[in-house]
Amino acid sequence: MDKQKNRGLLISGLLVAMLFASLDNTIVGTAMPRIVGELGGLGIMTWLTTAYMLSSTSVVPIAGKMADLIGRKTVYVTGLIIFMLGSALCGMAQSMTQLIFFRALQGIGGGVMMPMAMIIIGDIFTGEQRAKWQGVFGAVFGLSSIIGPQVGGWIVDASNWRWVFYINMPVGILAAILIAISLKNRQQTGPVTFDIWGMFTMVAGVVSLLLALTFGGKNYPWLSWQILSLFALSAVFITGFILIEGRTKEPILPLRLFQNKTFSLLSAIGFLMSVGMFGAIMFVPLFMQGVVGISPSESGTVMVPMMLSMMAASMLGGRLVKMLGVRIQMIMGMVAMGVGFWLLSTMVMETTKYTTMGYMVILGLGIGLVMPLITIALQESFPKSELGVVTSSSQFFRQIGGTFGMTILGAVMNYHSTILLSQSLVPYLEQLPPQAHDMVVHFESMIETNPQGMYSMLLSPEALAQIPAAISQTLLPILKVSMVESLHYVYRFGLLFVLLGAICTLFLGTIKLSTGQESDEKKRAGVHSRKRSSDGEIRFTATRPLSKRR
Repeated sequence: MDKQKNRGLLISGLLVAMLFASLDNTIVGTAMPRIVGELGGLGIMTWLTTAYMLSSTSVVPIAGKMADLIGRKTVYVTGLIIFMLGSALCGMAQSMTQLIFFRALQGIGGGVMMPMAMIIIGDIFTGEQRAKWQGVFGAVFGLSSIIGPQVGGWIVDASNWRWVFYINMPVGILAAILIAISLKNRQQTGPVTFDIWGMFTMVAGVVSLLLALTFGGKNYPWLSWQILSLFALSAVFITGFILIEGRTKEPILPLRLFQNKTFSLLSAIGFLMSVGMFGAIMFVPLFMQGVVGISPSESGTVMVPMMLSMMAASMLGGRLVKMLGVRIQMIMGMVAMGVGFWLLSTMVMETTKYTTMGYMVILGLGIGLVMPLITIALQESFPKSELGVVTSSSQFFRQIGGTFGMTILGAVMNYHSTILLSQSLVPYLEQLPPQAHDMVVHFESMIETNPQGMYSMLLSPEALAQIPAAISQTLLPILKVSMVESLHYVYRFGLLFVLLGAICTLFLGTIKLSTGQESDEKKRAGVHSRKRSSDGEIRFTATRPLSKRR
């Protein structure tokens, strides 16, 4: 009974921690105008998001390895404390520079917390039970995306933007208490070796890569010395990281994991799925506001059906996987994602908000069927002594995939927009009278350097008001047609990544979910090796416990 009570307290703590950490990402965006209004710093405002993303992404693999080395409770509670400290400092910030620095600190805590819930679920539940609970946790994450903007709006309207950060304190304290009471820590049996140089080179390499992907093609041209230098730095540090990981005793990301076919395939599937998922999320609101003509707040409601279907599929998928198996369900999910992307690539000027919502529901169903399964399949393919590193590595590749997706699909959008606007808009601009010369030069420059900036006029009534009515009547239809055709290329390109992910699923072996009896046998055995039979099924073979090895 005590064990069940502790498990209930632990799950409650994990759910509370995940909800408030994931909520923070969405409610901060709502408060951004008020923050800029009080602190200034409009030119560096984007760093509020970038700083959090850089620090949280780079620390995820480190957190997973630390969880394997020194115990889940120590790492998780430390992450919670860092997150709460960062939140408190964000609330007290007196300048935009301070707030950006404190957001980076908050991101370190968030990056520690992100993989820990899935790692702990892998510890305390069998494979069949994990499928259900990871669906629940996925639903909580989806829920935060839906209610986050509304919660942020309520907080800002009722008080001020600082409470967007202060609200984390009482909730975080509650989560920390629940987890500290109910989660047992691992007993250390000897000295622990930390891969310091591996941590340094990995963080430096990842941060350099993410900065290049974030600012390339936006703040600086792709071939500028700034972006090329960042890519070169990333290559140097990642090469150093690989060399170090091959020699160190306790590597952050053991290279031998990539020799495991299941690990490599599932990491690739997670990466490719994230490329498509984040691409869809980024561009659908642009279509709804620029072409359909609805408000920014209303365009947010278009995303709600996708989140709801993703939540439903996550929870339902936890039960379906027992009947269908991991590989079949994953193939079904990737196919559903592919259908969703193909439908999005057919959107035209006459496409309505409700039609788009239907397409997003199909996409959400596919994501919900696949996303929890990646973690479950990985955890079933490795012994518990490695759950931390394999779970966090999976999340790391998904986050990198999301950043890569936003970058590569954004580049596709810019490339085709430049071509289409040069063919359709430039000839019209050249026919305008001399009085419009300055505007023509400005527009032609934007078409070459920042074609998506041209579409911002479709989203801003203030910008449109500055253009003569006679010109805007011709200009707007050209912009809308170019945007729609460019988005066709974006979603077709995204569909290629989804199809590659679907092909990867075909090569997965049969991954059998463990039952309670199997888990007890593994627990008594202490350590387990994996063997793949001739039919591709992964089976566990018990070996001697660590304490009896020489």
